[in-house]
Amino acid sequence: MNTGFTSRSAHYAIAGLLSLAAVAASAETTQEAAIRKLVAARLGEGAIVESVTKTPYSGLYEVRTGGDIIYTDDKAQYLFVGRVIDAKTHKDFTRARIDEISKIKFSDLPLESALKTVKGNGKRVIAVFEDPNCGYCKRFRHTLKDVDNVTIYTFLFNILAEDSAVKSKNVWCSPDRNKAWDDWMLDGKAAPTAAASCNTPNDKVFALGRKLKITGTPAIFFADGTRIPGAVDANALEEKFASLK
Repeated sequence: MNTGFTSRSAHYAIAGLLSLAAVAASAETTQEAAIRKLVAARLGEGAIVESVTKTPYSGLYEVRTGGDIIYTDDKAQYLFVGRVIDAKTHKDFTRARIDEISKIKFSDLPLESALKTVKGNGKRVIAVFEDPNCGYCKRFRHTLKDVDNVTIYTFLFNILAEDSAVKSKNVWCSPDRNKAWDDWMLDGKAAPTAAASCNTPNDKVFALGRKLKITGTPAIFFADGTRIPGAVDANALEEKFASLK
């Protein structure tokens, strides 16, 4: 999965984390609030602890910081980095928790700011955030060629290179946006240069991606609000669709 950052992305990320931290702090117990202060101090200057929550396993406390989850004890004396997995069932509690807290409300996505492709009956719906310079996005675009009965909303999320926004604008301003995107992502055929007067949703999509804490492309969202970060093959995609039924 490709990743990319800009000064704008840092601004949005910090603002979002501060807001989340304020909301989380108001719901914490006295013990959790005390642990949050201790952990923040031990993580160092500039660290933002979004929340601290007591888990139901082994007396550990979940610490959310910078979009990640780590664990600590009731005195914040030790920090545990890694996954909590049930030794009997092999259930990955950390993975399940990350999936839970990263869910979105699909109906809130500004779909008018995305390219729309309908294949077959279009009943299965995904939204994908892609950068025109993303190799993994191009790989996923090839995967989607063989997937039927799906509606694909593609948000052009420009985070990888200085010319990403230019390439996205050229695609958005083309007479047939979907064809222009496929021509570029599948065949490397660039879209014609857009007129300077053509408006795009580039800035709006960039702000949305930061709000959703998307740090790399592709990022795939499903109708139930869950996401998969990174490209997946056709089998994995079909398994995910099947799990939603």
